[in-house]
Amino acid sequence: MHSNQLGRQPLIPTHSPRKHFSFTISTSTCPESPKSYILKKCIALLLSCASSKFKFRQIHAFSIRHGVPLTNPDMGKYLIFTLLSFCSPMSYAHQIFSQIQNPNIFTWNTMIRGYAESENPMPALELYRQMHVSCIEPDTHTYPFLLKAIAKLMDVREGEKVHSIAIRNGFESLVFVQNTLVHMYAACGHAESAHKLFELMAERNLVTWNSVINGYALNGRPNEALTLFREMGLRGVEPDGFTMVSLLSACAELGALALGRRAHVYMVKVGLDGNLHAGNALLDLYAKCGSIRQAHKVFDEMEEKSVVSWTSLIVGLAVNGFGKEALELFKELERKGLMPSEITFVGVLYACSHCGMVDEGFDYFKRMKEEYGIVPKIEHYGCMVDLLGRAGLVKQAHEFIQNMPMQPNAVVWRTLLGACTIHGHLALGEVARAQLLQLEPKHSGDYVLLSNLYASEQRWSDVHKVRRTMLREGVKKTPGHSLVELRNRLHEFVMGDRSHPQTEEIYVKLAEITKLLKLEGYVPHISNVLADIEEEEKETALSYHSEKIAIAFMLINTAAGIPIRVVKNLRVCADCHLAIKLISKVFDREIVVRDRSRFHHFKDGHCSCKDYW
Repeated sequence: MHSNQLGRQPLIPTHSPRKHFSFTISTSTCPESPKSYILKKCIALLLSCASSKFKFRQIHAFSIRHGVPLTNPDMGKYLIFTLLSFCSPMSYAHQIFSQIQNPNIFTWNTMIRGYAESENPMPALELYRQMHVSCIEPDTHTYPFLLKAIAKLMDVREGEKVHSIAIRNGFESLVFVQNTLVHMYAACGHAESAHKLFELMAERNLVTWNSVINGYALNGRPNEALTLFREMGLRGVEPDGFTMVSLLSACAELGALALGRRAHVYMVKVGLDGNLHAGNALLDLYAKCGSIRQAHKVFDEMEEKSVVSWTSLIVGLAVNGFGKEALELFKELERKGLMPSEITFVGVLYACSHCGMVDEGFDYFKRMKEEYGIVPKIEHYGCMVDLLGRAGLVKQAHEFIQNMPMQPNAVVWRTLLGACTIHGHLALGEVARAQLLQLEPKHSGDYVLLSNLYASEQRWSDVHKVRRTMLREGVKKTPGHSLVELRNRLHEFVMGDRSHPQTEEIYVKLAEITKLLKLEGYVPHISNVLADIEEEEKETALSYHSEKIAIAFMLINTAAGIPIRVVKNLRVCADCHLAIKLISKVFDREIVVRDRSRFHHFKDGHCSCKDYW
């Protein structure tokens, strides 16, 4: 709201007669002027009751009645700052601001800061534009507050404009301005721009390192985040709680459990293990690395737990195949009288979906709306479609989509297409694909799912047609890869990979694995090779899937009995699932595989998913 829209009527707050708050200020013995004395007392009272909106407004009214010069920002500077800082909502602060004649840069900055730290930062940009109209030149404090607002809005184009103005005005070289520029670019998803600016900075502090590391972690670049963390250590910069949250997020994304454990040891050593945010990140790390017992241990040892803590463990249990345990934990959350969030219910519905608990899933979906007043979002509807699709109720899943109170997005239709591929519903699969062509016409995964659906029906001409369309449209299939961590290094393998220095040993081990599995009765699932080639070629192709290569590499390089952890970017196929179950039995190894949607804990020839994934 602009100041000229607010009018210039006197602003004197009113109060309810049922509440009373009184104070007196005696000026008879004060050595300074009465107004100066009243000004200091008002500030002290504001600071002492900042949490009470009612008392705050009474003090404001008192300052007006006693003539403390709010209309003169030079004299009432600190009172204005205190008033505007504690105003809630910001609309009240804006009304105070509108009463000030010729506000100076200090007052403008205070207002921009207030909006930047509020839930609606957009007026910060409007105030900045008003400053220009009023011929008020921004100073060194304007840019950090303004860029913080832009980061919240994720408006990189506006950020680039402000960056240019900061350069023109000579403020770009100041470290706190540069820090907010790095943060802004990172928050807007431009991690490379953030890093480029970081590299050019002559002076860096902990905030700088945190901003660029977090930028990479948030934007799906965990390797770069870990590299910068190591460089930070070499430069002698000590991490804090914010650094550890970013580091643990990167480790979780990559499944780098060993490095995450080292971070945990460091946190305990320096006393950061009591930090709630770092503790939640640590819990999330163990859950996402398949170490669910350790995640539970972290949860149990947390002195302070938030709903985020409970939600992280519920989701962690669900994706690790412990759906019933996830639901038990949710019941405990309810018994403690905590209020679950919409994300908590995503975890609950996910648990039901991956355990085949259809009726329970619909019960929780109903309770979420009726008992907790949570309006289901597209993610919740997506979980319900997945719940039905996994259970083979593909027609019901389609009907559910048609009855949704909102337009289904690409993820919902892709979930249906995936279910059609698994359960062989060609007609509905084509319906889902038609919708996806309108929403995300160049998503490679959709072409692959449809191609696989045609291949499962032996419709090879349609398979070739889909692949020709991909070539014509320039759509490239996302290659499958598997990551494993060994001695604090990540090793990546793709199907048929021969680039690793230990390739010869790996392929000898693969041949040994295949021989031993066949003695256990293993018969390759050649139906998983959806190509029109000879059966012998299909068997060979299956032997060289990336997760099998990764497991062979780990069997060579780790001692007997050491668990093997694999992170895969695609859904594990039925043949690999069967083979890994037998490998866990033959080699007496626990093998944990994290695919794109869940964990599989293989042990003694069995999997935690109970062959339902």
